[in-house]
Amino acid sequence: MRNKRKGAIRAFVIGIIIAMAISYIKLPYYVTKPGNASALEPIIKVDGGYDSAGSFSLTTVSIGRASILGYLAAQFDEYAEILPMNQVKAPEESDEEYLNRQLKLMEGSQESALILAYHKAGKEVTSKFNGVYVNSLIKGMPAAKSLKAGDRVYEVDGKALKSSEEFVSYVEKKKEGDQVSITFERRGSKRTVTVAIAKFPESLTKGGQSRAGIGITLMTDREVTVNPDIKLDTEDIGGPSAGLMMSLEIYDQLTKEDYTRGYQIAGTGTIAETGEVGPIGGISQKIVAADKSGAEIFFAPSENGKKGSNYEEAVKTAKDIKTKMKIVPVDRFSDAVNYLDQLKVK
Repeated sequence: MRNKRKGAIRAFVIGIIIAMAISYIKLPYYVTKPGNASALEPIIKVDGGYDSAGSFSLTTVSIGRASILGYLAAQFDEYAEILPMNQVKAPEESDEEYLNRQLKLMEGSQESALILAYHKAGKEVTSKFNGVYVNSLIKGMPAAKSLKAGDRVYEVDGKALKSSEEFVSYVEKKKEGDQVSITFERRGSKRTVTVAIAKFPESLTKGGQSRAGIGITLMTDREVTVNPDIKLDTEDIGGPSAGLMMSLEIYDQLTKEDYTRGYQIAGTGTIAETGEVGPIGGISQKIVAADKSGAEIFFAPSENGKKGSNYEEAVKTAKDIKTKMKIVPVDRFSDAVNYLDQLKVK
């Protein structure tokens, strides 16, 4: 009898250990899932700004390190995605460094949204440009041989840069085997190097899509001053994907006309101060999040009609989940405004 009791206790303890291992041991993967759609009006306040009957919302993706249990559960969740660590974080990048990089990306996106919205609304906006800085590099890619984190990049192929988005937009048009000339400053010394465009390692590409570049992330350093004043409570939001929706919310508060037309409007996409809307990751998950929030319209980056664009994926997901939400393609800030201009008041 005593041996049976000991055996039962031993089995119970082993069971607890296994359960803890399944729940808490972290695997070298991240799991992403649909997040939330959050109205921007509560976190963006223009001094003396106009109210709207509807709302503009940013959409998020939930992300976390995969436990054994989480990894297994994600296998059966159509809208969960399992990503190797090196598709999320740069090699040897700590969690703190990753978080800081995401917050810096949000800061740059916020500044672009401010400049664009205030300019379009005919309001006072000035910016002091301090340079485009190297944020991180991908080990094994061409840029890692010549550049270092902290270098100030200010020209590509002789073209002066005013934002990191300009650099990305320029390099994205290149193909494998091309070369770009990069002029940068390090410790007060000006240098120019030639860097080849190369394919990213397969481990760093999502969905098997072939991508090429130089293996660098940049951040724009500038100070933006506006009138009327504005308060933005975005400290807990990371990444650049809320840029388009922030610019629409700011513009809406600055102008007497109610651009929401009474609708619940969600969307995603990076924004450049010149108005270009860029693609983002996790578009399907953001469609699910927006639909659950009750959004009626969703703006998705069209990528100039590129096959497999964010917009195409968004339309497919919308059909799959049988949402009534209208998916609207946008390449520029003006595309979204023009669509809203023609929208009947709800």
